[in-house]
Amino acid sequence: MKFDLHIHSCLSPCANLEMSPGEIVNRALDAGMGGIALTDHQSARNTPAIAECAKRAGLKCLYGLEVCTAEEVHSLALFDTVEQAMEMTEWVYAAMPKRVNDPDVFGDQPVVTWDDDIVDMEWRILALGCRKTIPETSIRCRELGGVYIAAHIDRPNFSVYSQLGGIPEGYFDAVEFSRTADERVWLPKAQGYAVMRSSDAHNLDDIAKVWTEANMEDFSISGLKAMFESNAMGMSPRLVRF
Repeated sequence: MKFDLHIHSCLSPCANLEMSPGEIVNRALDAGMGGIALTDHQSARNTPAIAECAKRAGLKCLYGLEVCTAEEVHSLALFDTVEQAMEMTEWVYAAMPKRVNDPDVFGDQPVVTWDDDIVDMEWRILALGCRKTIPETSIRCRELGGVYIAAHIDRPNFSVYSQLGGIPEGYFDAVEFSRTADERVWLPKAQGYAVMRSSDAHNLDDIAKVWTEANMEDFSISGLKAMFESNAMGMSPRLVRF
């Protein structure tokens, strides 16, 4: 099974407004993905919509958010259910600045239904980080039954390497490479961790440009944990240009 575990919807202020849940699901299926995860910045409010779209289309889906921690490190918290992802969202929201989003500055943040009706505009600035540290976020994610992944560790900003100079031990279940990460450089730096690659798609054309692949009968958090523990997965080739 091929899967892309890092996709943003229109809720993320930096994502294209074309990233509706229905379009995400359609593009993932067209690209041959067997499963996806929705991971908007600091919020899972569009996971109910993508859950319905995925169910109707027969695509397997996990639900989560990309948490920007107090260290300004991006990390993925993934769950089996919308309810778990929403509980994680409320925990993150409680630790965020109570500043109102300005769409002209940061971008729109629409919450939508499965058939693309806008039901709300998220008022918080989802581009901002929260006060929760990596250890605190890891603990809470695991308490809720999720897996915690260090996002795009090769990037020169918002990664464990850019912010901390390395991977803090004991908190991450796996690490993620970006689309352009050179495995010759970064696999030694990820030694001891399961490694996956995801698109981090913010527009439709980027969905499933890269992916992770594994022999998984059960696309679930328990299935991911087993895959991470055995490191029984492969990655698509890196994209030199995109």
